[in-house]
Amino acid sequence: MSRKNTALIVGATGLSGSYTAQRLKRDGWSVVTVSRSAVDLPWSDRHIAVDLEDAAASRVALKAASDVTHVFYCTWSRQANEEENVRVNALMIENLFEGLAGAPILHAALVTGLKHYLGSFDDYAKVKPYTPFLESSPRLPGLNFYYAQEDVLFKHAAKRGFNWSVHRPHTMIGFVVGNAMNMAVTLAVYASICKHTGRPFVYPGSPEQYNAVADVTDARVLAEQLLWAATTPAAANMPFNTVNGDLFRWTWLWGQIAGYFGLDVATYPGHPVPLEQQMADAPTVWAEIVAKHGLQDIAVNKLASWWHSDADLGRTLECFTDMTNSRTLGFTAYQQSSHSFFDVFDELRARRIIPS
Repeated sequence: MSRKNTALIVGATGLSGSYTAQRLKRDGWSVVTVSRSAVDLPWSDRHIAVDLEDAAASRVALKAASDVTHVFYCTWSRQANEEENVRVNALMIENLFEGLAGAPILHAALVTGLKHYLGSFDDYAKVKPYTPFLESSPRLPGLNFYYAQEDVLFKHAAKRGFNWSVHRPHTMIGFVVGNAMNMAVTLAVYASICKHTGRPFVYPGSPEQYNAVADVTDARVLAEQLLWAATTPAAANMPFNTVNGDLFRWTWLWGQIAGYFGLDVATYPGHPVPLEQQMADAPTVWAEIVAKHGLQDIAVNKLASWWHSDADLGRTLECFTDMTNSRTLGFTAYQQSSHSFFDVFDELRARRIIPS
């Protein structure tokens, strides 16, 4: 890949953004990163710290990105309700493109997710969509900040003549600390606490999810698809579901995760037992584990996102996706989902974030 390609990664400290930035760097791209705070990222050639909710600040800060040829938008801001989600998240991506008004953009990618098919946080899973989720499915009625983000992307692409792609991952699996949507790290912390305390390692979600067919998205697969879509002319102006390519049921995968940690699978009680309730005392227990094993002193609530894993595992309907759009165009990346989790667990152990 020629170094004339300069990528702007928005949300560069998160799962999708950090993995995409690292993948592009390996391919010879110049990488410009954007986040709210000033951070030193080893995969960034140039970092811009700016709050994209501030239009004036965005115009000033993004002058440092006037050479950007490709945009990868990998972030969102959670608000109190969907009306505010729509307003704030549309504003952020609007301010981004207005701030890049002079940049020679060839392609812009937006990472969203399965709320495209399931509905917003306010209306979540009130419909029972066909599975596997099809990229050709129409939008659901009602407010959805994913749709608002898409509309801003489509508007600027049409106005300025660049290509776009929209990527819809399922549950994201990868290594990053402090991400609000990181199930692999959350389950690693949960398993470690169960092992330390002798508590049962019980599946915390709904019976529907426990028994249903499911899939997940390895952040490495998403990064590969983002790179592929940005450099494949036939992939222009299309939405893409993004998952590992295998299917599983949690009845099986829960046992695989238990085996990794040397735990027995607890009998499933037939109803949710949310992690947010089970782990109410996690800060105290985790401090004991850190001291006992000489781990990095990272607060448990920075590692684990109980609420988000509860939401994913507590769904009351089947969720898995079809990848026709990218598969028919030749995208073949595949990852065994159990090993998506194991690879994160291995890295957490190697970095002394969880006990060995």
